[in-house]
Amino acid sequence: MEEIHNENQLLHYLKQYQLESVFHEPLRPYMTVCHFEKCELICREGEASEYLYVLVEGKVKIFTTSAQDKTLVLCFKTPLEVVGDVEYVRESNIINTVQAVTPVVMLRIHYRCLAEHASDYAPLLQFLLKIISHKFYIDSNFSNFNLMYPVEVRLASYLLSISTEEAGAVVHEELDSFNLTDIANLIGTSYRHLNRVIQKLCTDGLIERNQGFIQIKNRDGLRLIAGHNIYE
Repeated sequence: MEEIHNENQLLHYLKQYQLESVFHEPLRPYMTVCHFEKCELICREGEASEYLYVLVEGKVKIFTTSAQDKTLVLCFKTPLEVVGDVEYVRESNIINTVQAVTPVVMLRIHYRCLAEHASDYAPLLQFLLKIISHKFYIDSNFSNFNLMYPVEVRLASYLLSISTEEAGAVVHEELDSFNLTDIANLIGTSYRHLNRVIQKLCTDGLIERNQGFIQIKNRDGLRLIAGHNIYE
């Protein structure tokens, strides 16, 4: 993670997302612009939470880990999104692990600085309330989604979520960060069943499996299977 103290860059992002009134002038000296590399962890489940992050560029993956060390992907987020808001309100440790899927830019401010200006940041509280309410709405539907949709839909959605499209050209995303067992855990299925679904998608010409990697060959075909992306 690279932390940058750049007032012009900070003001650029605040203006871009109309956050000037949310993070008003007294808070800005305490805010930094943070750059995360692809696959870098932004925060880890169970650790102490100290910062509020605002996602302004890139895509992050949010997942949780069970007591049996099995992981399950909850969702993917793009701007504008906030990390650490629920933990700030609840004064709790980090609830879920957040990882950069692409290079990511986030605005960051320490909870202590927010508390020091608590008497004068009603717009920030309104902003957090809106974000948190949306998260609870998404979370309330997630378990049903994961139970209702077949693995083929979940895998197609996952592949779409970790791939990007730039200037109309598909950027093929190779899954070099997780092995198949991890992917199976992330989308809530068994290793064996995941293999069967991957083989079917390969036979249908939607993806290609080669030397331990999976590569998207037909993005539109995956979109057809996924319908609306259940992870976004």
